[in-house]
Amino acid sequence: MISHVYVGVNDFERAFQFYSLVMRELGHKLKFCEADKPWAGWMAEGAPRPLFLIGSPYDGNPAECGNGQMVALLAPDRRSVDNAYASAMAHGAASEGAPGLRVHYHPNYYGAYFRDPEGNKICVCCHDTVAQ
Repeated sequence: MISHVYVGVNDFERAFQFYSLVMRELGHKLKFCEADKPWAGWMAEGAPRPLFLIGSPYDGNPAECGNGQMVALLAPDRRSVDNAYASAMAHGAASEGAPGLRVHYHPNYYGAYFRDPEGNKICVCCHDTVAQ
């Protein structure tokens, strides 16, 4: 259903370092990084899509966060949610909700929420039935 998600950033180098750490915790691999453009993209192991992309806006204007917009990244297990959240917090994110079950979504929804250093809202979540 989704080909890719593009998150606009103003400080590419800082954003690239931040997302490289978060994506590593989720098991996602860097597909490319072109700092001269600037943009970079990650993908799940063994799957060419969807891609998670960061970069400067194409129109040359500053990137801005949207109210009510959020990107949710799938984690392979609950431990990865915990690790990605901890990594984000250690590298400049602001918490929007610590890791935990969110049974109001469904009984096995385990997620964490944060804003990246530029203010973009990100969720990392797992839907597994077994606590890990």
